[in-house]
Amino acid sequence: MNDRLIRFRRDRARETLADARMLMRDGSPASAKHSGVRALFNERFVKVGIVPVEQGRLFARMYDFRQKSDYGDFVQIQPEKVAEWFEQAVAFIDGLDQTIEGILDGRRLEPRARP
Repeated sequence: MNDRLIRFRRDRARETLADARMLMRDGSPASAKHSGVRALFNERFVKVGIVPVEQGRLFARMYDFRQKSDYGDFVQIQPEKVAEWFEQAVAFIDGLDQTIEGILDGRRLEPRARP
């Protein structure tokens, strides 16, 4: 690993700790586990319609794939699947960016109409 990457990861870890302190101080909902974050995301954003259901499903699938690849034995993921998931992840992040910008701009969050 090069020094630049090490410093970058260290700085990200410190930023994450600062974010956690802020959330604890403000009394925001938090979770000690990734599965809890997944549940909070679904409860606070998907179920109320702020984030589309399909985006919530994508988040859940990506979480499951990550769990399998990180903790499963002999997991092999095809490069074609990675390319497909990458495009989906880009769309997911773009959609969340729009939602976040709406929050930061002070626009009221209105649940989306369900199909």
